[in-house]
Amino acid sequence: MENATRKLAIICSKGSLDMAYPGLILANAARMAGHDAMVFFTFWGLDIVNDKKVDHLHMSPLGNPSMPIPAMIAGLPGMEALATRMMVADMDKLEIPHVREMLENLADAGAELYACQLAMDMFKLEKKDLVPQVKDVISAMDFIDKSEGAQVIFV
Repeated sequence: MENATRKLAIICSKGSLDMAYPGLILANAARMAGHDAMVFFTFWGLDIVNDKKVDHLHMSPLGNPSMPIPAMIAGLPGMEALATRMMVADMDKLEIPHVREMLENLADAGAELYACQLAMDMFKLEKKDLVPQVKDVISAMDFIDKSEGAQVIFV
């Protein structure tokens, strides 16, 4: 019996720099392995595909239990910018593409990128506000239909 292509459906719900990469990397890995991949951007995850925000995502050390610095220091002015610069520098050393390039690579590899209609309405966004790699703006019900049979991962 021939193996069916696996499907991966990833929900990106957070728009910080450190939360953008897990979903995009998983989708990229799926495509590299020959599996179908779709990514659904909802709520703050829309920042990842918002054309005006995608190149300016931040990483906040405040409230992040994995950051090895006390909350009192993490909340100081300039710490978010410093943490973001450090993460970008580390990603550059590893030659990991920036978020916009990751989205381009995913679309070129055949991954399907979708934005959530409800979140778009809530944040008063239109499809023209998104990067061109977003295939469509769909409802949660549409996402459920499109992801039938897929392994769903919520980031």
